[in-house]
Amino acid sequence: MNAPNELSRMITSFEGRVSAEEWQARLELAAAYRLVALFRWDDLVFTHITAKIPGTEHYLINPYGLMFDEITASSLIKIDIEGKLLQETPFPINPAGFVIHSAVHSARHDVQCVMHTHTLNGVAVSAQKRGLLPLSQFSIFVLASLGYHDYEGVALNDQEKPRLVADLGQNSFLILRNHGLLTVGKTVAAAFQAMYILETSCAVQIRAQSAGTVDGGELVEIPGSIVRLGAEQARAATLGTAPGSLIWPGLLRRLDRIDDSWRH
Repeated sequence: MNAPNELSRMITSFEGRVSAEEWQARLELAAAYRLVALFRWDDLVFTHITAKIPGTEHYLINPYGLMFDEITASSLIKIDIEGKLLQETPFPINPAGFVIHSAVHSARHDVQCVMHTHTLNGVAVSAQKRGLLPLSQFSIFVLASLGYHDYEGVALNDQEKPRLVADLGQNSFLILRNHGLLTVGKTVAAAFQAMYILETSCAVQIRAQSAGTVDGGELVEIPGSIVRLGAEQARAATLGTAPGSLIWPGLLRRLDRIDDSWRH
C-alpha cells in the first residue's frame, strides 16, 4: 500500500460513513478506473466511467484532474442525475462526461455502469465508414449488440442526449463516430468485460488492416450466419454466468498485487 501523500490528505475516507451498497459501488468503480489505467485505455484525465449506487438515483463519477491510477473509492464524487454534487470534494467533474453518462443512465434503468474511452484503436475504427468489421472471434460478440452515434462535437450539449440514447438503444456497445467507444453493463464488471471485448476487436481490426484490405480480398470476414450466433455463443462460452463475473475476482486480485490503495 502506498504511503500517505499530499493527494491522500486531500481525500476524506468514506469507509464506514456511507451505506454498504454505496461503499461496494465505490470499490468496484475505483477498481474499474485502475484497470483502465493498467490496460492503457486512459486518455490522461479525459475519459470517464460512472456507476449508479444501487437502490438510489445517485451516481459516482471520477474527480476531474486525477489520473486514473490515482483514483480511490473515497475520491469518487457522488452526484445526482442533474449533475449536482452530493458531497464535499476539492475536485470538479468532467462536463462532457456528465452529458454522456446522464443521458444513458436516465434512459437505461437496467444499467449500473457506463464506460467511455478514447483509445487509439477505438477512435481509428470509429472513423471508418463501415465501422467494426467481422474479422475476429471477439468481434462477433460485439456485433450482436452494437450501435453507432454520429459525431456532433465535444459532448457538451444537452440537445445531443436524445440522439445518443436512440443510437444506443438496448445495445451493450456503442461506437461514437470520430470519438471513441462506450459500453454499458448491469454491473461494473459487465461494462468492463464489454469494453475489453470491444477494444480488442478494434485492435485486431487495425492490425489486420495494416497488412491488407477487405476490398482487396486479403482479409477474411466472418459470415453473417456465424455473426448472428454471437450472443448465444457468448453465453455458452461463459457457462451462462453473469457478464463479467468470471473475470472480475481475478482482476481485483491483480490490482491488489500491484497496489491496493484503490480500496481506500
